[in-house]
Amino acid sequence: MRRQSWRQWLLWMGALVGATLLLLLARDRMDKAHVALVYLLVVLGASAAAGRAVGLTTAGVAFVVFNYFFLPPYHTLIIADPLDFLVLVTFLPTGIVAAQLLHRARSTAEAALARALEVDRLATLGAETLAAPSAKDALQAIAEVIRLSLAADAVELYRRESSGTLHRTTVAPQDRTASTAGNTLTGWFGKTVHLAVQLPDGTTRLDPASLIGLDLKVLYRTLDVGDRIVGVLCVRYATSEALTADSARLLDALSYYAALGVERVRLEATAERAEAERRMELLRSALLMSVSHDLRTPLTTIKALAHEIQATDANSAARIIENEADRLDRLVGDLLEQSRIHAGAVQPVPAVNTVDELIGGALQQAQGALASHPVDVRLPDEMLIASFDLTQSTRILVNLLENAAKYSPESAAIEISARRDAEHVIIEVADTGAGVAAGERDRIFEPFYRPASTPPDARGTGLGLSIARGLADAQGGTLEYRPRTGGGAVFVLALPAAEGPPG
Repeated sequence: MRRQSWRQWLLWMGALVGATLLLLLARDRMDKAHVALVYLLVVLGASAAAGRAVGLTTAGVAFVVFNYFFLPPYHTLIIADPLDFLVLVTFLPTGIVAAQLLHRARSTAEAALARALEVDRLATLGAETLAAPSAKDALQAIAEVIRLSLAADAVELYRRESSGTLHRTTVAPQDRTASTAGNTLTGWFGKTVHLAVQLPDGTTRLDPASLIGLDLKVLYRTLDVGDRIVGVLCVRYATSEALTADSARLLDALSYYAALGVERVRLEATAERAEAERRMELLRSALLMSVSHDLRTPLTTIKALAHEIQATDANSAARIIENEADRLDRLVGDLLEQSRIHAGAVQPVPAVNTVDELIGGALQQAQGALASHPVDVRLPDEMLIASFDLTQSTRILVNLLENAAKYSPESAAIEISARRDAEHVIIEVADTGAGVAAGERDRIFEPFYRPASTPPDARGTGLGLSIARGLADAQGGTLEYRPRTGGGAVFVLALPAAEGPPG
């Protein structure tokens, strides 16, 4: 570029010398206006072809040469005729103004061309992004466009996880050796640091005031969607590069595309994971339902035969067989119920009922499990009325009471309390057992999940709480866990409150 600039200087100074020699050959037959026009032509050519500096210099040199060779007395800088002074003075500002106007027009044209190229590049980027078969392909196209637009050696795009960890998602060119920037950057970018640059001397600046004119080797920039940081853009140069104002503005626009691309990759991965989980859940529900139906028939036969044997021989093992068959039948029933809840086949029939009736029915059904535990029931003086399916809600409460009895020490009291809270009636079942560890408080409602603290000899399949929460949700209620003050567990059942009289 510098060599080309010197060639322009030499070319137009040579053109000025050549025009002067030609004019000297015809000096006696030419008017001063003719000389001025020829020199103006040279100045305009220099300004248009080589820029403002060459044009202004050419105008200044032409001003001196004009005076020296073509205004009497010749070969001096003295001007004898006042009219000649007017011609000379008019020539100089005309040349300067012409050089300035050409420079302005040229700058405007170059800026318009740059804008057109930028718009064309962004339009191409948008089309490639939309046409890409997958989110990763679109992100790869975005990274390649950023690399080419900023004349960078490499571009890397990182996805930011909810934990703040960065994972490199895309690199351009694709065959570039993997870097460890994702590990070293972890924790840098967050609410305080959004931009970082590495200078050629190896030092790093965080959030520099401006990138324009800054000689940088590596640039890191957060990718934002709304007020959320979704990733980090890394631009690397083999040596170093100073960004111009146009490059910085283009970087802003391309960063927005990169942020959308990273977010699209995340959403696509989330959608694929959700679809896989949905398919797995459907398959599991279908399998459970099929197996459960197939188990019910032989269980009924085994139980009937055991009952007949027990009727003729009371000392046989038939009673044990019948009890185990009952237990297995309850397990199959839970599997069927779990499958029906996930399939949306359970349709509770809410009606206005009293909480006293619900708690009384649950205590009666769970009296066997509660035989060795005193139960402390605390109800307000006012009658609590709620809208719920009495059968399904009783099943929820019985499950909670049986769990409380199973995990509480022998003879430990179990508390049942109820109250009105805004639009819900809250029923709490509290025990004095070991409680649930903090990391397992949501997982205990997952099917087949058993906390690590569960005794090895404790019976159960881990379906009870899952079914209970499913039944609560189906009625517009909720079932949550919270630790009990002083130790133990509290299960909180919320059901929609009602104002009318019980049905």
